[in-house]
Amino acid sequence: MVADIDISKLQYRSFDIARPRYAIPMPGITLEPDNYKTLLESLNDDSWIVACLCARWCGACREYQPGFTELAGHHPDVHFVWIDIEDQADVVGDLDVDNFPTLLIQRGDIVTFFSPVQPDPKQAERLYQAQSEQSVEELKKAAFSNAERAEWQENCNLRKLLRNAIDFEE
Repeated sequence: MVADIDISKLQYRSFDIARPRYAIPMPGITLEPDNYKTLLESLNDDSWIVACLCARWCGACREYQPGFTELAGHHPDVHFVWIDIEDQADVVGDLDVDNFPTLLIQRGDIVTFFSPVQPDPKQAERLYQAQSEQSVEELKKAAFSNAERAEWQENCNLRKLLRNAIDFEE
């Protein structure tokens, strides 16, 4: 006997089971409402953040996530954050995400990169390495080098977005 199967539910469940959930201070974390405060507290003034903005329904994101998680394991001093923009709309709802996956890289409160990327962990690694090799002074100078980068500072700062979401909840 063949049963009717809703493939979308199977994919959702499959993704949900495969989705890693780490506790702070592990370098990789999936942003959830119950860990906003813990994540924000762990982001000290000078820490690096590499966040992947994705959507559960996105096949490229689902394929990319294991490599992103593995990359996080190679950089325990960096906060790698997986963010489903639909599930976490209260945090990132105002971000202009046109394509998936979109990578956000920041050091402290300086957003150094915000753009869609190929779903290739090697590209994320190269982007992070290029940013991390710059001094804080170089990063600050680049942050306001054009209108787009200046807008990132105002609208894409994950620490600021988390603070706003927490303040709204309270």
